[in-house]
Amino acid sequence: MFVISMWNLIFLIFFSLSTLLFLLSLIMVNLSISFYFSWNIFSWGATDINMIFLLDWVSLMFLSFVLFISGSVFYYSGEYMEGEINISRFIFLLASFVGSMGLLIFSPNLISILLGWDGLGLVSYCLVIYYQNYKSLNAGTLTVLSNRVGDVLILIGIVWMINFGDWSFVAWMGKNQSLILVSALIVMASLTKSAQIPFSAWLPAAMAAPTPVSSLVHSSTLVTAGIYLVIRLGWVYDFWMNEMLMILSVLTMFMAGLGACFEFDLKKIIALSTLSQLGLMMYSLSLGLVKVALFHLLMHALFKALLFMSAGCIIHGFKGWQDIRMMGNMMISLPFISSCFVVSNLALSGMPFLAGFYSKDMILELSLMGELNIISLIMLFLSTGLTVAYTFRLIYYMVRRDYVLNGSTNLSDGWGIMVKSCLGLVMFSIFFGALISWLTMDMSSIILPKSLKNLTLTVCILGLILGYSMSQSSFSFSKMKFSMMIWLSGSMWFLPYLSSQPMTFLPLKTGSEIMKAGDMGWLELMGGQGMNNYINNVSLKIQILSTNSLKMFILLMWIIAMMIMFIY
Repeated sequence: MFVISMWNLIFLIFFSLSTLLFLLSLIMVNLSISFYFSWNIFSWGATDINMIFLLDWVSLMFLSFVLFISGSVFYYSGEYMEGEINISRFIFLLASFVGSMGLLIFSPNLISILLGWDGLGLVSYCLVIYYQNYKSLNAGTLTVLSNRVGDVLILIGIVWMINFGDWSFVAWMGKNQSLILVSALIVMASLTKSAQIPFSAWLPAAMAAPTPVSSLVHSSTLVTAGIYLVIRLGWVYDFWMNEMLMILSVLTMFMAGLGACFEFDLKKIIALSTLSQLGLMMYSLSLGLVKVALFHLLMHALFKALLFMSAGCIIHGFKGWQDIRMMGNMMISLPFISSCFVVSNLALSGMPFLAGFYSKDMILELSLMGELNIISLIMLFLSTGLTVAYTFRLIYYMVRRDYVLNGSTNLSDGWGIMVKSCLGLVMFSIFFGALISWLTMDMSSIILPKSLKNLTLTVCILGLILGYSMSQSSFSFSKMKFSMMIWLSGSMWFLPYLSSQPMTFLPLKTGSEIMKAGDMGWLELMGGQGMNNYINNVSLKIQILSTNSLKMFILLMWIIAMMIMFIY
């Protein structure tokens, strides 16, 4: 008798829905049709409150990718979270996460968008603190507070939209100049969710969550919600936000690439690569390449989910160890998982004919065709080279290098659930880039000279050489002359410290005193009780000075009198 497990059933349901939605999206993109569904949820007198859902090829295709990756993550969790006591709570949180993302994708209304947006933030906090310790608590608090900034900005936009009598996107299609404020608020809110500068610190901190959660968060749900929101508002932010988006996205790409080149934590390197790719998507949006940004968003979801899941298999085999300096020689012990790891890294770096190549190369070539300043273009290609550099550094450390922890691990590929869940993502990461580009993109309009056409490949080769040379050398802070620069590059330009411990950067002694006092004492120091103590101390010193220093007082008065006589 054939018995199907719960994880197989969840994967089959998600995969069937994903296939159906993908086929519907292809039909819609060919016929250029879309649907609105309105559901009346409350009526009282002349007041009607309706829930509106927008079904077009963008929302259906993106949700199909979300469902496929979510099904793979659920299936993967069956072995990764084996032995977990609260597995039902984990499944419920993951399902709530996917449901919040679906509500955000289908909503053309700011209020229902806020429900999905805030649901993502709340559930992400619960998932980041899933392993209950102080590190997870600090990471979850930083994550939820950074995302609350975006929630507040959307709330302000909702209040402002009361002036227009409609919270739907349809009210914005006329490009009314009075909607500039709302568009600015929405774009700034998307910067918080997509972790652009200065909100970048929470993304590596969210690695405290279990690896299946990281795979889902960093590929197709939480961090892509901000990018998707800007894609849906492609006609709105085109007033004056493009220059700001370009500057912030290029700086984010460069900062994340530098940080990943000096990082040794496996999951944090992958998180910084996500940050770099989010910067590339926001950069393409700043150029008005909305469709190309969606294309790269979909491709990135595939190979980043595969990268996290294969890295999770390696971490699982190493009993939770994540330092890449203690790993190596995976090509012998884990041949299939290491192959998945290499394929996903090559797709991330944009190697030809993989999924990431078609979208990244299109963005770079369209950037060369546009009218851009030379600094943005140089920073873009430097960031692309850094992506290849840390990718091949990671491949060398994990796959090629000899073991460091010999005999302390029990690594084997096997044919378990985690290995099976990577199969579909491997095939999609190899073939789906070409398939989607043929079905939805028009690449015939890109015409460049031979030198510019080969510039992307040249940058990738130079990045490969740089990554190999970095993996051969040891960066020791005590031996390097530029240790401060290395610390600046490896710490994301001090953004984690500025985000989590801002008081220590105050130029006054008060800042360090506040941090020493801890969470229970800063309000007492700066509030009414602290000011009362401070005033009492000052008044006591004045009293001592006035009673015990009479001679000093007389001398001071005599000096003042002599100065007055001299002036006159």
